[in-house]
Formats: sequence, structure tokens, C-alpha cells
Amino acid sequence: MPRSAPAPSPYRPRRAALTALLLAAALTGPTLPYATAAGGERPAPRTGVTGTSDQELRQALAGLVAAPGGPPGAIAVLTRDGAPRVYRAGTAETGTARPPRAHDHMRIASVAKAFSGAVALSLADRGALGLDDTLGKRLPHLPKAWHAVTLRQLLQHTSGLPDFSHSARFQAIIRADPRHRFDSRRLLDFAAGQDLAFPPGSRYAYSNSDNVAVALMAEQATGRRYEDLLRELVYRPLGLRDTSLPSGFRLPRPFLHGYATSPGEAPEDVSEAISASGAWASGGIVSTPADLSAFIGGYTGPTLLSPSARHAQRRFVPGESQPAGPGENAVGLGLFRYTTRCGTVLGHTGNTPGYTQFAAATRDGRRTVTVSVTSQVPLDPALLTRLRAVEERFVCALLEDGHHGGYGDRTA
Repeated sequence: MPRSAPAPSPYRPRRAALTALLLAAALTGPTLPYATAAGGERPAPRTGVTGTSDQELRQALAGLVAAPGGPPGAIAVLTRDGAPRVYRAGTAETGTARPPRAHDHMRIASVAKAFSGAVALSLADRGALGLDDTLGKRLPHLPKAWHAVTLRQLLQHTSGLPDFSHSARFQAIIRADPRHRFDSRRLLDFAAGQDLAFPPGSRYAYSNSDNVAVALMAEQATGRRYEDLLRELVYRPLGLRDTSLPSGFRLPRPFLHGYATSPGEAPEDVSEAISASGAWASGGIVSTPADLSAFIGGYTGPTLLSPSARHAQRRFVPGESQPAGPGENAVGLGLFRYTTRCGTVLGHTGNTPGYTQFAAATRDGRRTVTVSVTSQVPLDPALLTRLRAVEERFVCALLEDGHHGGYGDRTA
């Protein structure tokens, strides 16, 4: 496991209030009727796709970094049949020439929700949890109005649970102290006075509360801490040695520094500005580009889950991940489908102060792509559009049968 870093100097950013608001303002997508769902996979036609050179991929990342308000650093890992290639642009830390590396630590934000999906579906495979188990059965102490919500609905964001991170009380604490250490298992208390936003199963609405509830159900079913379940069911089987779920604000060394960026202003380092305890199972995991690539391949492929669990996982309904990934988005159980002009991949996105993430793989998990950048790109809609185009370019390269590396680094 990664070693914790020494205590850094007190955090005194130029824009402390802004940084706090970036954490507290969870980005939620449109609420869509569940009735418009379409099951199964629909690969996009591959017509009109041309070859993508490694030099073009490098240039795409460099263009993103050079854009007004762009991230100081970007790194992508493209893996085909176990052979990774690393593409990078910019720096891992402003003021230095150190490039982003595949074994640098970073916050993976809401890609952590895919990890909670992996835990829950693994427990379902073992008979410890059922996808139709309800909050009333597993967590009867939660508000009675929530009791009919099922594990399946939580994993698919069709539960209607109010988002705890929208609570005025939660946001006030973050504004006063971004490094406040929450009792992560009490995060749902911030939303406990609210009813469901809609009848369970009727609509899609992204909520950070969903995956906190998933982790609590996993703990209730096993009598074990969620952090221990991650190690046993996910990290160990996939060989993830640099992935952890901390409760504080520190990052293990070395790490990709994350920044608050704005056109015309110097980037502000917010890498250790916030405590992971306020996100926990919904977004608190720390990993590396190398580990994230190994995870998404194992999660989509046959390594972790049985065929029946993967079948349940891939009952998709319309819904954008947050932030939106490339192409047309649809949501399954702890997993999104991205249908691009070149074909379909499965994965997850995430964003938090200092970081934006995209991780995806083919259905068999043998080809994976991750794109990690060191700023919260969705705060700038134009920059997000550009990032999604970069992500799609990498997806196209991933799916091209004739793609051969010439410039991507084979090592970290």
C-alpha cells in the first residue's frame, strides 16, 4: 500500500472559498425517465474511422494542456492485451520539469463509484447481498421513506436518494474547513430530513448518496469495513498496490499535483486542499494511472465477476456520467456505456478539485484506456467539450485493429 506523506504546511490558498465550493457543488446530470431504457449493448458503426497515430494522440493531450485555463498536466494510458503505452503532456507539478508518470498518485473522484460497484457485485456473486435487497432490510435506521430503495437502484442512480453533498449544512462545514474530517459512515445524515426525489426505479439522477449507501449495505452484509472489502475483493485480485481509500487530505508520494485553473491566472495547487472523508465511497479513492487501467480492465472483463453478475451490470438506461464521457452515455450498475463514432467502451468518469478522470475498457477487459488531467475541467464547458473529443480520439485508437505505437512510452 502507498505510504502517507509527511504533514504539509498549513493550506492557505488564494481562493479558499472557491475551492470549498468546488467540492461541495456536486455536478448532477439530467433526470431522465427510466421508461426510455434500452437494454443490451449497441456498438456504434465504425464507418469513417481513420487511423490514429501516436503523434496525433500526444498532440491532442498537448493541445488540451495548452488551451486557456487548461490543466497543467495530462496523462493517458492505452493498454491492448496487457501491453500499455503511456502518453503525457505538461508537468506533474508546476515549476518543475517532472512529467506525469503512470505510477504517480492522484484522486480518481467518482471513478470510485465503479469500485463500490465491484464490491457490491462481488458480494452478490457470493450470495452475501442481493441486487433487490432494500435499504429497509439492510439499513433500517435510515429514514423510512427510503426503505423501498434497492441495491440495484443505488448502483444505477435510479434510487431518488437526495444527494448529501447538496446539503446546506454539509456545504457550510466544507466552506469553513475544506480539510474537515467527516465520519464517512454518517454522511447520509446530511440528507436524512429529505424525502426521495422521485419513486425508486422511475428515473435516473446522479447522486453521491447512492454509493455511500452501497458501501454501508456491504458493511452490514459482511460485518467488515468497506476499506477492508476493497482490499479483499478488488485490490488484491487485480494486483492494485498503489490504490487506497484515505480519510484525510494527504496524498502518497509521488503524486500528480492537481490545480484550480482559470484563463489568465496562475494555476493554484489544490492537491491536498480537501479531505477524502467527505466523499468516501462516492469519490474518495486515491490511485495511479497504472492501477486505474488495471482496475477498469478487471472490472469490465471476467476477472472479478461471474457472467450473471456482468449481465446484470450491463442493463443500461439513458444517463450521462458526471462529467459526461465521450459519445452517447448510458448507465448500468456501477458502470457507464460510451457509444462513440468508433465503437463502444464501458467505464466511468469523475471530477473533483484538481482532477478529472476517464477510465474505460472493451467488454472483455482486454483493451483499456484512461485519461487523467490535473484540473477540474467540467467547470469550463468549452474545455470539457475539448476533453471529451480527446477521450474519443483515444477510444478510437484503442479500438483500431491496426494501431501500432511509435511515440507512446512503453514504460511509466
